[in-house]
Amino acid sequence: MNRMLAITEREMRKFFRSPVLMVMSMMLPLVQLVILGNAFGGKITGAKVAVVDHDHGPQSVKIKEAFDAVGANIRTFTTITYQDEVTAREDVRTGKIDAAVIIPPQFSRMVYAGDRPALGLVVDNSDQFMSGSLESEMQSLVDALNQPVIPERVVKSVALKIVELYPFVEYMKYLLSGSIALAMYISVMIGGGMLYIDDKARGVHEGYLVTPITKLELVMGLNIAGAAKAVLSGICITVIGSLMAGLGTIFSPMADVELLTLILGTSIAFNGMMFLMMVRVEDPLVPRAMFGVLNTLLFFPAGSIYPIAAFPPWLRAIAIVDPFTYAIHGFKAILLKDGGFVAIQGDLIFLFTFGIGTLLLATPLFKRTL
Repeated sequence: MNRMLAITEREMRKFFRSPVLMVMSMMLPLVQLVILGNAFGGKITGAKVAVVDHDHGPQSVKIKEAFDAVGANIRTFTTITYQDEVTAREDVRTGKIDAAVIIPPQFSRMVYAGDRPALGLVVDNSDQFMSGSLESEMQSLVDALNQPVIPERVVKSVALKIVELYPFVEYMKYLLSGSIALAMYISVMIGGGMLYIDDKARGVHEGYLVTPITKLELVMGLNIAGAAKAVLSGICITVIGSLMAGLGTIFSPMADVELLTLILGTSIAFNGMMFLMMVRVEDPLVPRAMFGVLNTLLFFPAGSIYPIAAFPPWLRAIAIVDPFTYAIHGFKAILLKDGGFVAIQGDLIFLFTFGIGTLLLATPLFKRTL
């Protein structure tokens, strides 16, 4: 036990003597949280929409007043008057404006006659997010215009009443769980995988081989140190990220216990996975080359940026065996939903089982000889 702890102590001392390494392992997740959380979390504002009015009647004036109300209040878009429909379409195509609304001739007459009046909306669908937002806003305006001036006494249409279980979740809060998992992964990759291979290249492990340290003690010492680094990184990002995102969950003692347990399970799973992949690697360049590939392969299919339900079947298959998936799900269940241990027990079972299983597989592969 003392020999195993001695290895752990050496690894931790080496880690704390490189404060820049500690800070840099947490910078990417924090930068990602701030940049992506603000870049993708908001609604469309300030879009430019052209209005081509061929009617100039009372109903077209009503529509333009509704557009002005949108520009003055929620500011999804502002309108620009165009005289030529062809010019408006060309400006949408070239990106000078984001959309164009065409009010056809005799539109007011068709409204009063009930003769299927229709507006035209030209959008640049190469940007699905922008076009989808504008289409949704225009459809809401059209639905409001279709409401009768004098409501019917008997309601004949079906209404949908939405009940939201939680307050509005900003994208930065949604992204926080993935940032915590990413910080722990980077800590394991740099403080575990890369340093482990560098020590082998420098001949540090040759010194271990002339001591009576057993293979199990050496493996456990290295992995305890790697897991401890990931736990420290996970705690730091959880606290800093929660404060930045405005989440007060960390001030609940019960939630803190749940988070600490989940961080421990995640660190064991990540460290076991990394040690299994690096146990037979000799070249120091290999983990550096694998870093970006593993980051993309494990982080994005786990539902950190986008829901798993939107993935094709082959990506869902990766998510099933990806420890990132269960770590991110667990962090969301605690930080966003306050679901308790019941919500994360499946995640904890997978993470601890995965971590212990990969360590058991890696131990026989570890070479006790040169």
